[in-house]
Amino acid sequence: MHYDCMIIGGGIAGLQAAIQLGRYQHNVLVIDAEEGRSTLCQSYHNVLGYPDGVSGPELRRLGRKQAERLGVHFELETAVTAKKTADGFTVWGKCGKRYEAKRLLLATGIVDRIPSFPELLPCLGISVYVCPDCDGYEVSNRKTIVIGSGNTGANMALTLYDWTKKLIYVNHEQQAVDDQLLMKLKDKEIDYLSTSIEKIVADDAEFTGVILTNGEQIKAERGFVAFAGNEVKSELAKQLGVDLHENNHILVDPRTKETSVKHVWAAGDVVAHSEQVTIAMGDGSQSAIWIHKTLLEG
Repeated sequence: MHYDCMIIGGGIAGLQAAIQLGRYQHNVLVIDAEEGRSTLCQSYHNVLGYPDGVSGPELRRLGRKQAERLGVHFELETAVTAKKTADGFTVWGKCGKRYEAKRLLLATGIVDRIPSFPELLPCLGISVYVCPDCDGYEVSNRKTIVIGSGNTGANMALTLYDWTKKLIYVNHEQQAVDDQLLMKLKDKEIDYLSTSIEKIVADDAEFTGVILTNGEQIKAERGFVAFAGNEVKSELAKQLGVDLHENNHILVDPRTKETSVKHVWAAGDVVAHSEQVTIAMGDGSQSAIWIHKTLLEG
């Protein structure tokens, strides 16, 4: 089937775009590997209408149900290759299946680098966080451990100081920290430990601290993860010749969300901007509006 628009990524941005395009009565396909950031976050706290939080999986469930009611098609698949054709775009999945569409929206997101402690996953978004703009407020006046690496973790600890003075930075990977940052940590009386973590201590979704490799246990009420090297899922954009930022995020027109390649749009965390679920929603809607305009032109 040749679709009007193919959306790669069924996270928050992709779903919002799918809903908007569905309401325009376009024939839409969403290809989703179900591996995105929103599958991990157990609670978003800064979304209008959800003062007590809403989980990523729940938003995804509701969004997919809403999109399917509008006739949007979904395919559980990992898109691995994309090519521009005379009639639009062809995308091949990991299993070799081919998909075709007139327009293409990349909502592929990013993958956070999170240490492989199984106890962390149930805590993400509830008592352990990754984004200070989203969730710095959640650690207000609470004892908080920043689990990080090098300068990235140090900068996170300094950022969180606006919300809580009860901070400990554990440099889990023991990467170098600039002297200037170490001095700032000391000036603000932020405890700094350059040692690895043996185990995360949690009671279901409630983070309660860490055990270091030397056996020392540090108790806390909240945690923040801060490691450099998040993976930006822009490989398909590179294949299509889309212009990227130096950090591999996709560059788009701020008004239309279209990329440097005609009829290719991008939305959500893969785009070069603040990574928040509410911004992803806006991106999805805005890109869909302009995709619709070009489809009307033929």
